[in-house]
Amino acid sequence: MSDPIYLDYNATTPVAPEVLDAMLPWLRGEHGNPSSTHPYGRRAAQAVATARGQVAELIGANAQEIVFTGCATEANNLALLGVVSALGVEKRHLVVSAVEHPAVMAPALRLRDQGWALTVLPVDAFGRISPDQLAGALRPDTALVSVMHANNEVGTLQPIREIARITRERGILLHTDAAQSAGKLPLDVDELGVDLLTLAGHKFYAPKGVGALYVRKGTPIRPVLHGAEQEHGLRPGTENVACIVALGAAAAMARRSLPAASDHLRALRDRLHQNLLAAVPGLRLNGHPEERLPNTLHVSFPGVSGRAMLGEAADVVAASVGSACHSEHDVVSGVLAAMGLDAARAAGAVRLSVGRGTTLDEVERTADALACAWRQTHTR
Repeated sequence: MSDPIYLDYNATTPVAPEVLDAMLPWLRGEHGNPSSTHPYGRRAAQAVATARGQVAELIGANAQEIVFTGCATEANNLALLGVVSALGVEKRHLVVSAVEHPAVMAPALRLRDQGWALTVLPVDAFGRISPDQLAGALRPDTALVSVMHANNEVGTLQPIREIARITRERGILLHTDAAQSAGKLPLDVDELGVDLLTLAGHKFYAPKGVGALYVRKGTPIRPVLHGAEQEHGLRPGTENVACIVALGAAAAMARRSLPAASDHLRALRDRLHQNLLAAVPGLRLNGHPEERLPNTLHVSFPGVSGRAMLGEAADVVAASVGSACHSEHDVVSGVLAAMGLDAARAAGAVRLSVGRGTTLDEVERTADALACAWRQTHTR
């Protein structure tokens, strides 16, 4: 049997062929340490520098503002823990949203346990925070606000530009986790107004095990790990040259394809939604109807368990009921709970995320398979 149609691109993406091609030489003959001064090391250092520039160009940054990490989780931890370490004597208050990924929420809660003040902002029924509520939550001792750019489950985009105007007026640093939006939407750190921004390679066709943190020049931050002086002294350890090169290639690929790629993804997503609406009475959209990722469709099927329904359709489609990082149990996700979904609607929720490789035929077959699975599970 062939593999099912893959509609879980928010969980991870395959490595793009051109990204693999860029990476392979650094897994074969090229093995130099970028810190070495001989030709092997100089070639590796140049490859890392090229990738740094490619990642910077994707988000409108300066190359020296890019710090390579082992993943987005590490980048988020560096952003939060590194900033509070630098500002902790005078400022000991953090603000995050209620729908943050665990890679932000967990370090924030850890800091709270260590005596920091933490404000968790509620979201509306679409999963968005209110800039006015944010403004009211800020204090003279607020060190950092961390609000994700796009939600990994429902795809809702946060009003980062409005948030940035508020934080800048108060002299407060702003971090955004853009792991889900990079490669799907155009990003520019100056337009967004952020001081720190997180990227995840495996969310836009690079391998797992590499990420990056944008750190605006002049932002106070200290390393979380301690060792040598790689990555401007913020991330010690010998660089993973092959994966860094791959991240650079993926960034360059994304930059070339945007914004046309966004339009293509949106068209596939909307076709899938239309087909499901026609076949499933009572289907409900979760997340913002307009301000959301172009590839993400999060819907609730009435009267069924989303997990059971996906199990029924498993031979045809591979999707998820929520984030791949924490979706293995039948519990209401923190994101859906924060949005106020009742238990029945949350139980029937399914996340469908399309990608570069998705075809119109696959979208239509998926809609047919899910509608059939819904009818079968709904009548049991």
